[in-house]
Amino acid sequence: MLKLKSLLLKAGCKQADLAKALNVSPATVAQIVNHGVWPKSLDELQLKQRICAFLEGKGMAAPSLTSVFEEVDQADIHERMNAVMAELGAEPGDLLKALESHQAESATRGAHPQNKPANVSSQEESMLLRKQALFPATRKHFSLFRDPFSDDAIQSHEDMYVSPDIRYVREAMLQTAKHGGLLAVVAESGAGKTTLMRDLEDRILRETQPILIIKPYVLAMEDNDQKGKTLKSTHIAEAIMAAVAPLEKPKSSPEARFAQLHKALRESHAAGYRHCLVIDEAHALPIPTIKHLKRFFELEMGFKKLLSIILIGQPELKTKLSERDAAVREVVQRCELVELAPLEGGRLEDYLKFKLDRMNKPVHEVIDSSGIDALRARLTVNTPRRDRPETVSLLYPLAVGNLLTACMNLAADLGVPLVTADVVKGV
Repeated sequence: MLKLKSLLLKAGCKQADLAKALNVSPATVAQIVNHGVWPKSLDELQLKQRICAFLEGKGMAAPSLTSVFEEVDQADIHERMNAVMAELGAEPGDLLKALESHQAESATRGAHPQNKPANVSSQEESMLLRKQALFPATRKHFSLFRDPFSDDAIQSHEDMYVSPDIRYVREAMLQTAKHGGLLAVVAESGAGKTTLMRDLEDRILRETQPILIIKPYVLAMEDNDQKGKTLKSTHIAEAIMAAVAPLEKPKSSPEARFAQLHKALRESHAAGYRHCLVIDEAHALPIPTIKHLKRFFELEMGFKKLLSIILIGQPELKTKLSERDAAVREVVQRCELVELAPLEGGRLEDYLKFKLDRMNKPVHEVIDSSGIDALRARLTVNTPRRDRPETVSLLYPLAVGNLLTACMNLAADLGVPLVTADVVKGV
């Protein structure tokens, strides 16, 4: 437990008040306050600063980041509780009895999940597995010579599973690259963003499209210089020049350099080429760089745009592209945002059938219908949010592949011919 909990009490605030101020779920705040577990999808330092600002706004003295988020000494807690109980006329030993009684009640409630509020963050962590691989004995058990869910299972565009949602995103990316535009592709980790980016490059080569794909290096890229290296507009300009006019020596002054860039793009366009800037991990772009993308997008020759832009990132990118943020409003007004949906409904079965068919293996020889239903249930979280139920789906290709691979390994170990609901529950 963090000292933050006692400070909230002193300020007369509930954890729900802090959750509302931070725009996160009460379960997320509970994980932070009680266990010091920070959400992976948000920047920890910024979250701490916002919490401190919230406490200051409630009349607390300006707290330091170190003191607020320190662990509370358990011995100190027991000493204080004993003192309180002594004031109430209880014996110090009564504290231990009360704690033991509370733990017993908690264990009883834990045996009945329906009496326990759902915690989306902890449930997600328990459902997602580390990278799994089929054991040799598993491949032999199911007569599979290759792992259908491994990274090298996709060798060409024919190995790509294409749902109606994926088909739309795939076409939107190609049309943006061919005809211009500003597109943001948003999806959870493991949803297939990298596969779509590879497919775009492969499709341009396969169809001999006169399009230059420009990809700035995003290694160690973060949205502030304290955590890593920020991608600035000058770095993007350098990447464009390296792709469009690699033999030209960059000018020394910024103004001359950008004029040189504009000239190089015009000459390349006159030669029949189109140019598409693709930025992967775009959720790590700093706000100033996102704002500057409008300047690149406005480079043109007559009515023709000289540069189209595709941003690919996790859901944090959608937050950064909020129309309520005045800093990026001009970019948002010009940007189409598309999201990759999870494999819900019948698409889960379609996906499994496609992946196993590519290995010449019928899906019904690996997993039965009860096993598919159990996979779907295992990767779906139902939780109450503000008096209404909310479903969080983790049915993305990476999570599905990892879970089914683990189930297949267990089925082979148990000697059962198929992955059933019982096998899924045993993982």
